[in-house]
Amino acid sequence: MAITLADLPLRPELVGEEPYGAPQLDVPVLLNVNENPYAPSDRVRAEIADAVAEAATVMNRYPDREAAALRTRLAAYLGHGLTADHIWAANGSNEVMTHVLQAFAGPDRSLLTFAPTYSMYPEYARNTHTRFLVEPRSADFTIDPEVAVAAIAEHQPDVVVVTTPNNPTGTVTGLDTIRALLEAAPGIVVVDEAYQEFVTPGVPSALELLADHPRLVVTRTMSKAFAFAGGRLGYLAAAPAIVDACRIVRLPYHLSGITQAVASVALDNAPEMMAHVAELRAARDDLVDWLVGMGLPVVPSEANFVLFGAFPDRHAVWSQLLADGVLIRETGPAGMLRVSMGTPTEMAAFKTALMRVLDNEETTR
Repeated sequence: MAITLADLPLRPELVGEEPYGAPQLDVPVLLNVNENPYAPSDRVRAEIADAVAEAATVMNRYPDREAAALRTRLAAYLGHGLTADHIWAANGSNEVMTHVLQAFAGPDRSLLTFAPTYSMYPEYARNTHTRFLVEPRSADFTIDPEVAVAAIAEHQPDVVVVTTPNNPTGTVTGLDTIRALLEAAPGIVVVDEAYQEFVTPGVPSALELLADHPRLVVTRTMSKAFAFAGGRLGYLAAAPAIVDACRIVRLPYHLSGITQAVASVALDNAPEMMAHVAELRAARDDLVDWLVGMGLPVVPSEANFVLFGAFPDRHAVWSQLLADGVLIRETGPAGMLRVSMGTPTEMAAFKTALMRVLDNEETTR
């Protein structure tokens, strides 16, 4: 007899929930999940294939559960005097965040973040039985340090999460604000820097604060700038004690030998893997100027995406773009849409499709 979710004894907080996931559609222009649109070169792909073949010779054995060689490479990439002991890696930054919450949040504990922000945070909290608290960002989508510190004083959260550049807005949080949060927070402060490689040169990273703030965690991913979304590798930098806490809650052998091998190849070829970052940054700045010229409200961005709008019916705009073979994302504040940066051909297709939509008075007015 067939059954449905409604027939199962789900945890109460999961009843009526839908699985997370941006649409994965087969269309010519994919600009909805902030990927790097440039695939690895033939040479790097060959190195990846060789690494997989080598890893396959010991596939009958469990992989290094500490991922020591990979963590050493990640530390070298980040710099700032970090060593492998300061690094933790997992299956995307999603699993990294889950490890952090499993270690420091959970039942009778809370997570505070600043909305609008990454839509997965409430799911991380739900899945770890953590109370989810939200403080609104300012009208320009920045974090007001006085408001944030007051929220920390009121709620005494066990974990504070700041995303910079923020998703979906692309706005950054300065180090002075992060310092203020670190001084006020009673527990762990996580600075999610998934898009840090796309910031304008000179915009600092929270990595600069690690030496003086032992409860700071800085998370990164290889899914974005590294053109490695399919490799599923996220990581954090923190005090070795925090890394040890993550080691306690991780599942055994959580990173496969294949993942460790191909991520190591990507790191060994970091300059080539990220060769198009400056180009994507320029495309972002160009698109902001173009959207403003089209008379649309735009949020200035330091990431590889732009949030724009607002539309009375953003789903209708999204649908018309999709009908033209361009997939972007419905996310963020009401009426707004987010578009990732693509190749010049993809950006031209997006602009052409959007101009067609803007000509439709019923959709945009």
